[in-house]
Amino acid sequence: MISQKWSKLIRSLQQKKYRKAEQQFFVEGEKAVLELLASTWQVDAVFATEKFLQHYPQQLKAAALVQQCSADELVKVGTFASNDAALAVVKMPPHSDFVPHSHGFVLVLDQINDPGNLGTIIRIADWYGIKHIVCSPDTADCYNPKVIAAAKGSFLRVQLHYQALQPLLAHSTVPVYGAYLGGESVHQLQLSQAGGFIVLGNEANGISSDLEQVISRKITIPAFGEAESLNVGIAAAVICDNLLRLSQ
Repeated sequence: MISQKWSKLIRSLQQKKYRKAEQQFFVEGEKAVLELLASTWQVDAVFATEKFLQHYPQQLKAAALVQQCSADELVKVGTFASNDAALAVVKMPPHSDFVPHSHGFVLVLDQINDPGNLGTIIRIADWYGIKHIVCSPDTADCYNPKVIAAAKGSFLRVQLHYQALQPLLAHSTVPVYGAYLGGESVHQLQLSQAGGFIVLGNEANGISSDLEQVISRKITIPAFGEAESLNVGIAAAVICDNLLRLSQ
């Protein structure tokens, strides 16, 4: 059974201000919780069904507190429409600014507002082996339950940094690629060197005007139909696929 104290805490963690105050967030579902328990992240508590507890006793040793509860209780305190496995309360790792390096690609997100898009981009970065994402301070909170759900465990392997983008990109010694509706086709790019920053802009307005001056190469995904634009998550996947392929 989930106590009133823990129920109140978990529900409060659906809001950013309480996540920030408590420095905690939660993870839902069997696969994501198991990935979390296998990681080095601090797991403060796991609430799980009898079936989950019986199947994974060794993995649960990583949690500071383990309590049995019903699937209905997990649904009531969490955000999933159904959850017959587990929910974990997790300590946020310390924040750190991105330290520039010359190895590989880094995604840069400028005012990405939709939590689902952010979670998808984190998962895409993980798929392509991109270890760092730098976010503008007004990008969606990476510990939002919708972000965690969409990332499906990839948040454990991709480090997110929230900081001002202009100073970082202005002093870059590697190429800064900006995704625009017009620019060099990602199908025909010639890369001067492997790696660099890949900047993706706001879902409605694109890359901020104050960042345009620090973009060294404007790139685009050529359209063959009549759609006005692509979802930013899909655009991230197409751009990453092309740049990573060209850099091999």
